[in-house]
This record gives sequence, C-alpha cells and structure tokens, in this order.
Amino acid sequence: MKRTSTRVLTALAGTGLLAVTAAATGHAVDSDAPTYREFKADTFQDTDGQYIVNGDVPVAQAGALKSFYDGLVAPQTPTDGLIINTVYGSDDTWSGGQAANLTYCVSTKFGADHTAIKNAMASGAGQWESASSKINFVHDASQDGSCTVRNKKVVFSVEPTRTTQYIARAFFPSSSKSQRNVLVNARSLHSSGSWTPSNIMAHELGHVLGFRHEHTRPEAGTCFEDNSWRPLTAYDSASIMHYPQCNGSSDDLSMTSTDRAGVQAVYGS
Repeated sequence: MKRTSTRVLTALAGTGLLAVTAAATGHAVDSDAPTYREFKADTFQDTDGQYIVNGDVPVAQAGALKSFYDGLVAPQTPTDGLIINTVYGSDDTWSGGQAANLTYCVSTKFGADHTAIKNAMASGAGQWESASSKINFVHDASQDGSCTVRNKKVVFSVEPTRTTQYIARAFFPSSSKSQRNVLVNARSLHSSGSWTPSNIMAHELGHVLGFRHEHTRPEAGTCFEDNSWRPLTAYDSASIMHYPQCNGSSDDLSMTSTDRAGVQAVYGS
C-alpha cells in the first residue's frame, strides 16, 4: 500500500480491499481539487457500467456520480461518532423482517474457487450475525447456478469479477435490485496478507447492512468521502469499516466491540 499524500491515496492492486486512484478515494477540499469532468474521467467504471467510488462502492449513473462529486468537494461538517449511510436524511437500512432474511446466492462461475467464496461469505456474515440476533444472511445454494442480479429469488448475488481495481465491492440497502450484487476477485481475496477472506467479506457485508467507511469521519484526517451519514458510536480507527491505509489502526480489518455496538444500535442486540 502506498499513500502519496493526505489528499490522494493510491493503493497497489492486490494489497488491500481496493486499488484506487484519487477519484475513487476522495479529496479534501483544496484549491487544486479536480473538476467534475476530470473526476469522472479518472473514476473507474465497472464491467456493468457502474462507477466505483470510495474504493468499493458502486454508483449507478452519471447523474448520481455528479451528486457524489458535489458532496465530495463541499466543505466538511465535523461531527462525532460505526456510521450509517443516509439517503435524504433517513437511515439507509433494511426493515427488521428483511434483515432477518437476507438471502443470497454464490455464482458457480467462481469455478474452483466456489467453495472458498461460500466459506468466506458464511464466515463474514457470521461476524455480523453474532453481533445482532436480528441479522441473518441466508445462502440459497439452489440458486447458485443462476446467480445474477436478475434472480428475484434472492435479495442479492455474489459474483466473480476479473478487475484488479478492487478485491471486492458491495452495495447499500437503498440500491435497486439491478445493483444488488457483491463482486469478488477470488485471486485477490486469497492473497491479501493479514486481511483474511472472512474479514474482507465482513467489511463488504457491512456496506450491505448500510454501514459507511469509518474513515470518512474528520477524525481520520484523510480519505474524506461525503457527509451523507449518521454517527452511531464514537470514532473507531480500528473499525472493520476503516481502511488501514486511511490512518486506520488495525492491520487485519477485524471487527471491534465498537462495531458490534454500532450494529446493535441500528438492528438490535
């Protein structure tokens, strides 16, 4: 991993959750912030046409990317306090009934890596389930052979990708069904040093539950993303949702007691 400045972060492919450029990470407000045209040109566009921002978060359309950019260059509002994504001021979460039945499939297109991805998903999901009995991720193996966003028998799909721009990326509860997939580069997932496949997938499933990157908070001092979130706990530099390369204090991306308190604040204990 390589941090070129407090304003622009560049991570080498295969060394973390992501391989990002300045456009994918976030800029602090300064005089040489990029124009929207520059920002759009530098932002990675995924295989399904979505733009990837903040390392592992998809944005569906250019209009939404412009809104993201506007929030990125707006002045920060310092605040305290795992953090939840907000949409128009409301928490971006699943209803209680849906959170207890988050069904998913794991594509057989992973081939020889299929079992390993299934195990990483189950282990990552178990970290959130152990924090809150109201959360239940359910693997429907009968749907693995037709595991795409078009499959309406599951809430979301887990599918392979060959891009090296990130190890894995996910979505938020407010995402449309056509956006609800977790894409994983299996080779990168299993060659990420101290970041275990279980912890990486747990990080992505944190997004699925609505949680934002902890490092967008002003206390991190870098990697600011936007202000569309609400604090749930005190700032936690060791959070599973905090990139270590963004001034995080954990080197293994493990879940903390503060993370558990945050998820319980939203979904119950």
